[in-house]
Amino acid sequence: MNDKTTTLLILRRRDEILLAMKKRGHGVGLWNGVGGKIESGETVERALVRECQEEIGVTPTKYHKVAEHDFAMDTKDAGTWHMQTHTYLCNQWEGEPIETDEMAPRWFPISNIPYDQMWPDDRYWLPLVLRGKLLKTLFTFDKHNTILAQEITEVGVL
Repeated sequence: MNDKTTTLLILRRRDEILLAMKKRGHGVGLWNGVGGKIESGETVERALVRECQEEIGVTPTKYHKVAEHDFAMDTKDAGTWHMQTHTYLCNQWEGEPIETDEMAPRWFPISNIPYDQMWPDDRYWLPLVLRGKLLKTLFTFDKHNTILAQEITEVGVL
């Protein structure tokens, strides 16, 4: 089994969120928050800050954990993987988002989030998080990234 622990950060200002178009690697061509793998010896929060700096040139200074996602795939053709993603909302940061080799950031009104150009699970959990819910989720995918099963549990409010 391929296990990974990752971070995901979404910047929010008033009624907008910052998403970034993934330009290479896992998730290329999709809008998403910023984040990535936690390096050996690194804390979740340190990885969160580092990934944000690397991907969009911003240093988060005030952020809150809003979800813990378990993503899983288990098929004969694609193999087995599991990813635990620690997800945060950030409302204070230093710097202005910039495009890098990996990500092209853009602000979206919360009323017009491009869910059709995002991971399929985002449409289920992101609206809840943006309404202040704290979540624990499990999404199981097939080899085409189609959701086979999902569990979303509210564990509190922000």
